[in-house]
Amino acid sequence: MAETTESGQAPSRLVSHFLNRDRNDQSSGWAELWDTDQSDFWDRGKPSPALIDWIESQPEVLRSTPNRRLKALIPGCGKGYDVAMLALHGFDVYGLDVSQKGIETARAYATAELEEPSPYNFASEDTCDLAKNSIGIVKFIQSDFFQRDWEKEVAGGDFEGFDLIYDYTFLCALPPAMRKDWARRMSELLAPSGILICLEFPLYKDLGAPGPPWGLKGVHWNILAKGGDGIMDENSASETRSLHGLFNRVVYFQPPRSYENGKGTDMLSCWKLKK
Repeated sequence: MAETTESGQAPSRLVSHFLNRDRNDQSSGWAELWDTDQSDFWDRGKPSPALIDWIESQPEVLRSTPNRRLKALIPGCGKGYDVAMLALHGFDVYGLDVSQKGIETARAYATAELEEPSPYNFASEDTCDLAKNSIGIVKFIQSDFFQRDWEKEVAGGDFEGFDLIYDYTFLCALPPAMRKDWARRMSELLAPSGILICLEFPLYKDLGAPGPPWGLKGVHWNILAKGGDGIMDENSASETRSLHGLFNRVVYFQPPRSYENGKGTDMLSCWKLKK
C-alpha cells in the first residue's frame, strides 16, 4: 500500500523522492534527479519575468561602476535561465548547483543564449538593443551552497560578497529545518550594500503540507526580518514587529508578471543587510 500524506492523498513523485532523506542527503537527492533526466520538476523553460521587470525598472540602483561590474549569484541555478538573463543585463553572474550534469546543461544553454539572446530575456526591445554592448561574464560552479570552499572561485578569490542574489525555487526545495541556515548563509554571501531578491513561491501551499516544494507563506519574513527558524504553521505566519533578523525588507509587491506555477500568488521581496 502506498504511503499517504496527512491529507490522505498519495504524495507526488517529487515529495516521494525526498520523503526519507535527512538534511545531509538533500544534495544527492537533487543530483539523482538530474542524472535520471527528471529536471522537469523545476524547469520553467525561461528566465523569471518578475526578475526581468524589476531589474529593468532599477537602473539607478543596479548600475555597474566603470571599474567593476556588479556580481550576481543564482543558487540552485537549474538550467541557467536567470544566469544568462542577468549576464545579458550587464552582471557578472555565478550559477551554483550540486549536480555536474546540471552545470553542464546550464553552461551549454548560457553559451548559446549569450551568442544569440532570446526575446524572453528582456521586457522591452530597447533593453535588448542595449544588452549587445554590455554582456557580463558567466561562471557555473558545482558545489553545495552551504559550504564555503566554492567562494574562492568567485572573482579570482577576491570575494567581498555579491551585489545581487536571487532565490526563486531554492528555499522552497529545502527541508524546513534548513531555513535558518539558508538565511545565515545569505547574510554571509551578500555584500554590505547588496540586495537579496526573492520571488516567494509557493505561497498558495499549506505550510503543513510535505515538500518539496515546501509552502513558504510568511517564511521569508520570519527568517530574514524576525530572525526565526522558519518552522511555522498557519497561525504563526503573521508579520509581527518583533524584528531580530539580519535583514530589512525594502521592497514587497505582487509582480505583474510571474510564472503560471505560482497560481497568481507569487510575491517579490527585496532585502538588505541591517547596518
